Amino acid sequence: MKLATFTHQGKTRIGVVAGDSVVDLGVAAPALPREMVAFLNAGREAMDLARKAADGTAGRIALSAVKLEAPISRPPEFLAIGLNYADHVAETGREKPSFPMFFNKQNTCVTGPTDPIHLPRASKALDYEGELGFVIGRKCRHVPRDRAHEVIAGYMIVDDVSVRDWQMRAQTMTLGKSFDTHGPIGPWIVTPDEIGDPHALDLKTFVNGEMRQHSNTKHLIFDCFAQVETLSTVFTLLPGTIVSTGTPGGVAAAMKPPKWLVAGDVVRIEIEKIGKLENKVIPEPAETAVG
Repeated sequence: MKLATFTHQGKTRIGVVAGDSVVDLGVAAPALPREMVAFLNAGREAMDLARKAADGTAGRIALSAVKLEAPISRPPEFLAIGLNYADHVAETGREKPSFPMFFNKQNTCVTGPTDPIHLPRASKALDYEGELGFVIGRKCRHVPRDRAHEVIAGYMIVDDVSVRDWQMRAQTMTLGKSFDTHGPIGPWIVTPDEIGDPHALDLKTFVNGEMRQHSNTKHLIFDCFAQVETLSTVFTLLPGTIVSTGTPGGVAAAMKPPKWLVAGDVVRIEIEKIGKLENKVIPEPAETAVG
């Protein structure tokens, strides 16, 4: 099942993508929550109702008639891991980590699967990182690796967009990973039954049609389930939390000279059994925003 957040005729809601249609759950299953984190918090019963609704004819809208949004607009946490593919470790010149290197991306960086990425006014060192992400579906703590699959609601694509000079100058990576629009996710959440083994998925990243990254999730140093075990040892994981699992080799920073993203570039990330993100780089808006 593919769980999506979409906008149609000016209204944003959640649905299930089925072929070339999206089933509006607000119509097909009106008792369900209308927002993705609330839906995930509703548990297995909500999932079962959504599956049943997806098999019917009520609430169907042509996929071409909607705009796909970030599946989760404000995740409770947006976590990511560094140096988690051997070829990426090698291109950075650093040592293979013996313990996972987690960091936070601020949830305000989240943007949709076709929305623009801002080239910051504060830097030109803009980089892409194609990654598999997973979404926590059940509140959990102290989850052993062999039960980690029970708490994952599904998988998505993440572009862990990075501003490299800000990433390196700060004491942690958070600033360089959290600029607004620097967390494209989607295009939907694919439930585990459609994915099968999450550690056997082909991943490719293209910039203007040029393939920059090509790997497979079988090469993860710390796999999805190991990441759940480590994180849940420390703190409670909440439904809707996104964990981005690391990027393979081929990032712009490792090229000589670096091939930083510039305005007009289009980044496309594809992951087998999930789909694609495609985001254009535009100049960051100049105005000061005060709410």
